[in-house]
Amino acid sequence: MVTERLSFYTSNELKPAGWLRRQLELQAAGLSGHLDNIWPDIADSAWIGGTHEGWERVPYWLDGFVPLAYLLEDEDMISRAKRYIYAIIEAQKPDGWLCPCAEDERATYDTWAVLLMSKVLTVYYACSQDPQIPTVLYRMLKNYYELLSSGAIRLHDWGEYRWFEGFVAIDFMYDRCHEEWLLELSAILKKQGADYSRFTEQWKRPLNRWRYDTHIVNIAMMLKAEAVSFGLLGEAYTDKAEQLYRILKQYNGTPVGLFTGDECLSGLSPIQGTELCAVVELMYSYELLYAYTGDKKWAERLEVIAFNALPAAISEDMWTHQYDQMSNQIACETFPGKPIFRTNGADAHLFGLEPHFGCCTANFNQGWPKLALSAFMHSGNTVVSAVPIPSELKTTDYAIRLDTNYPFENRFTYHIQAAAAFTFKVRIPSFAEHLTVNGVPQTGDMLSFDIPAGADMTLEIAFETTPVLTQRPHDLHAVQCGSLVFSVPIRFEKRMLEYVRDGVERKFPYCDYELIPQSDWNYAYCSAALEVERRPVDEVPFSVEQPPVVIRTKAQKIDWGFEDGYDTVCAKVPSSTVPLSAPEEIELHPYGCAKLRMTELPLVDSAVSARKSDRK
Repeated sequence: MVTERLSFYTSNELKPAGWLRRQLELQAAGLSGHLDNIWPDIADSAWIGGTHEGWERVPYWLDGFVPLAYLLEDEDMISRAKRYIYAIIEAQKPDGWLCPCAEDERATYDTWAVLLMSKVLTVYYACSQDPQIPTVLYRMLKNYYELLSSGAIRLHDWGEYRWFEGFVAIDFMYDRCHEEWLLELSAILKKQGADYSRFTEQWKRPLNRWRYDTHIVNIAMMLKAEAVSFGLLGEAYTDKAEQLYRILKQYNGTPVGLFTGDECLSGLSPIQGTELCAVVELMYSYELLYAYTGDKKWAERLEVIAFNALPAAISEDMWTHQYDQMSNQIACETFPGKPIFRTNGADAHLFGLEPHFGCCTANFNQGWPKLALSAFMHSGNTVVSAVPIPSELKTTDYAIRLDTNYPFENRFTYHIQAAAAFTFKVRIPSFAEHLTVNGVPQTGDMLSFDIPAGADMTLEIAFETTPVLTQRPHDLHAVQCGSLVFSVPIRFEKRMLEYVRDGVERKFPYCDYELIPQSDWNYAYCSAALEVERRPVDEVPFSVEQPPVVIRTKAQKIDWGFEDGYDTVCAKVPSSTVPLSAPEEIELHPYGCAKLRMTELPLVDSAVSARKSDRK
């Protein structure tokens, strides 16, 4: 379904506020803000004339670092971003080729890097308005078209399975010059690229082997393919993303809106992981799906991932991250033997500099900045509050400040000043109950207000949410309240690991950490009563020790052992749901605050009456 095409604001117009700004400041003070000083794949990359990786890692990092720098108006970070961008564009070849490989290597160089860097240049232009970028990008895309159309190169490997990533830049350029070769380039990319609709049967039977067509990051990127390409290809929109999403959810879905993939699709088990790259790429796909189609379901799904899965896989200080996260994660320790994950390694769920593989080290940092740039969108004379996170929007025609602690509370205060008349729309989540505007009851999932010129006004929007037990496979259940999923938190002790591997130093604060459990986790719910308590939002919004909202309920301990052959992984399902202890009140914390957690639990007694809901 396409209702309307929406556009993003620039980082000059839209700024983070409140807890969102604090989250971005933590990111800037952590790993994202220092990779160019501490990590050889960025600091000494072939992209800037060095000897280390010259493919995806610098573009991945810039994709998040650039908007982070401009959103925070950090002059030092902006200067460092420009150093990379200028070095890259100064190395552009006379024929337009931009990537760091020799001319005789182009046919074997995986041009996924071309697609990725073209997208990065559009991000940089949106933030900087640097006038040389459109020319650089034009020459880059024209060269790419000439090489592909002549047969000098063709899509292969990652490029074949990520062909649609180039459409962001192609769309950007076509809006400016409307030249026919851009449409021809679009058609070539689709023709040479993989058709994911052919692979769906393989998604239903996860394999213990690595494949491009079941690779979770490829799939997370793929969901936006039709949305970003149908206009350039002159095709009708069929909502193919929804069709593929439902298959993925049915056979590989998690409580926090992800699909398991460690590293390829992994089924419905709560002890299979999801790669962090997939988290941020799925967020980006949903941001673009909402922008290109105006379909509200993508914005709501974006919220669930952003407020749960993203913070869960990154340490509070944002100096370390996981490669894989699990719904039921009772420890994060190096596996002594064969890892539980289908194709990932022994350290894949440690918190560290580059556990398992370094792609997520560079790529995770796009998550929060791009979410911040999705807070408001626009179409013509209409402004849409797409993701209700604390933000300030200023243009020549209007200024809107959104004060809120959402998703930790359900109240939005919009302060609006208008130099010109416009229409203001607020997306309301489907789970909202008892909706009011300035105290007056309302209904609907998209509120619309006609704002007159000269207006200086405040809109108070509030609603309620009811916590529910959602049904999960294997007779397990998860607790959800609004866009937040809740888990039994497990106290832990950190074990710091400092070492050097392959010439890369891990040292505090960017060393590796194992998390050793220090509290019980073998619970089953014994009550349907779920009591919500909202608390102040800490300086660390997704705080382990001071979560901004908790749910109290009752549970009992049960016999729940370890997965066969592992002493740090709980069994997929408990041995029994017969209670071993008296009921006790437990506190559930937001999934994103609980680094060790049990998210999918059984009921101790099938007679327990619980509210159940199958969230879309």
